[in-house]
Amino acid sequence: MMVIAIIFDVSEKLDDFLKHDVPMEEIVFDYYLNFVFFYANLFSPLLIFLSVILFTSSMAFKSEIVAILASGISFNRLLAPYFIAGTILAVISFYFNHFVVPHASKERVAFEMAYVGYHAKNPHRDLHKQIKPGHFIYVENFNVDRQIGYKFSYEILKDDSLQYKLLADYIQWDTTTNKWELRNYFIREFKNGQQELYGGKIIDTTFSFMPDEFENKNQNIAMMDTPELDKFIAAEKLRGSELISTYQVEKFQRTAMPISTYILILIGVSFASRKVRGGIGLHLAVSVGIIFIYIFAMQVTKVYATKAGLDPFIAVWIPNFFFGLLAFYFYYRAPK
Repeated sequence: MMVIAIIFDVSEKLDDFLKHDVPMEEIVFDYYLNFVFFYANLFSPLLIFLSVILFTSSMAFKSEIVAILASGISFNRLLAPYFIAGTILAVISFYFNHFVVPHASKERVAFEMAYVGYHAKNPHRDLHKQIKPGHFIYVENFNVDRQIGYKFSYEILKDDSLQYKLLADYIQWDTTTNKWELRNYFIREFKNGQQELYGGKIIDTTFSFMPDEFENKNQNIAMMDTPELDKFIAAEKLRGSELISTYQVEKFQRTAMPISTYILILIGVSFASRKVRGGIGLHLAVSVGIIFIYIFAMQVTKVYATKAGLDPFIAVWIPNFFFGLLAFYFYYRAPK
């Protein structure tokens, strides 16, 4: 599966590789090695499920399952080797999800940013954030490389009442003074019930935020291991970020995916152990349908968590819960 994925990816990115004259060593070790780590681990429960279907349906087609059960071995005993192997693979996947793959993603994404124009797909536009309680910043467009922003505003609210507002056409980070330079600025401030208005052409000032506040954090969370992600989520909660649900979905999926290995193994063995007229072909057709439904369910619940306010933990575990019920149904119907 990974060989096929690499072939398609090479055909898509070959022009970029040739255009930038990328060394073969970087392509193989910096990009495709980490590419395999990421996607093989991401789809490992589904690939394990397919392998279980192929192996078990082959045994059932040759009447080996019938012979095993007829010899007095229970169906639960038949499941034991599957779950032992599944546990080993799930533990490996769990460790990779939380610690290995995020660091591998750093090299993969860095390669894409250098040679494939990765950042062009993620413009830093219309960024609105709360940097600390009651303090809000907005920038219409921010250039990460040059650390320049356009149409900037900074607001301070207290008890839902505006206390301070700063507008500037241009904002740039000065690395020599570690200050922000604002141009064509206008300030509206309330003091003792009075409103003050003033502005100017250029001003250097300090804020409680750095240029990395304007980076696209959605891409960065995939490159954080779980301890780093926990710290990042805690910091974003203090800032009142609107993307907390997205970050939590990423965190909870790292555990939910390895656990789904057990559910899919139980479905696979229970379903494929019954000898049917369609043989391996029928088992494969049904299993592919189950995979598509599972992936679709994960995407739907993820959207509900990030867009409709569903609790991220519940959203991530809903597919496992319902497919767990399906697994016990197949287990109940399996030949004993």
